[in-house]
Amino acid sequence: MKAKLGMSPIAWWNDDLVELSDDVSLEECLRQSRSAGFTGMEKGRRFPDDPAIMLPILKAADVTLCGGWFSGTLVDEELAANKDRIAPMIDLFKAVNAPCIVYGEVGRSIQGRRELPLAQKPKLTDDEMNAYARKVTAFGEWCADQGMPLSYHHHMAAVVETEPELDAFMAASGEGIPLLLDAGHLAFAGGDVLRAIDNHHARINHVHVKDIRRAVVDGLDRSHQSFLDAVALGAFTVPGDGSLDFGAIVQRFADRGYEGWFVVEAEQDPVANPPLRMAQVGYAELVRVMNAAGYSVETQGFPKD
Repeated sequence: MKAKLGMSPIAWWNDDLVELSDDVSLEECLRQSRSAGFTGMEKGRRFPDDPAIMLPILKAADVTLCGGWFSGTLVDEELAANKDRIAPMIDLFKAVNAPCIVYGEVGRSIQGRRELPLAQKPKLTDDEMNAYARKVTAFGEWCADQGMPLSYHHHMAAVVETEPELDAFMAASGEGIPLLLDAGHLAFAGGDVLRAIDNHHARINHVHVKDIRRAVVDGLDRSHQSFLDAVALGAFTVPGDGSLDFGAIVQRFADRGYEGWFVVEAEQDPVANPPLRMAQVGYAELVRVMNAAGYSVETQGFPKD
């Protein structure tokens, strides 16, 4: 079985917490992640939107674009508005041969609002969840028809956060919307990562190997502290530096036949946790558990001519 290892630039630049950003260029970010061993990088705010500019940068760094976040609003807005906003991203991702676009629901979400505690996360009724899941499925089908699959990202402080919410969303949605399984977000929400893999492996097309610091997560006062407070306190980190058993998690993916991208997405203070060092820790741990699970980790970055 084959696996590809990528990173998210959120370890270097945090879009929601400017104070958790390192003042490095896109080229330096790519250089550091590639030097640690990663062959892919998800899109971040310092990436150009013109493929004619992006492709030479990726090629020079020997890194491929392995995904990127789209802020969806389907819980409140119509398909047409989201189609209009994602269309340029689809064109870009097709031009650089990215595997998928990550759909993150920001409608009603409090993930970017530091003044609102975790306990005030939005919740959908059963009827609302069913209608939402059908709409997201239709959107995923449309994007696939345009030549770019989506990957749905369940997320803390959003409408699909907990394991029961994820199960309900998956039951009401269809194969037209694949799933991004994020170990850290699911564990933060109190879910069972291994059970979620077992339940939903047939539709998982992208994986975020985010780790958590259990002491930080368990010590949160969710009636007063927000998602961004948790990030600032160090709730997340890379595999090998946190509390999750990625040996067991990766083995379960292998048992279920998953092949593809495993992306380290670990937002934290780059001063206390230098991104290059954390990338090295995360890569070493992932290679260790990948080898144990029988994966062959690809080492080629940007496709050769």
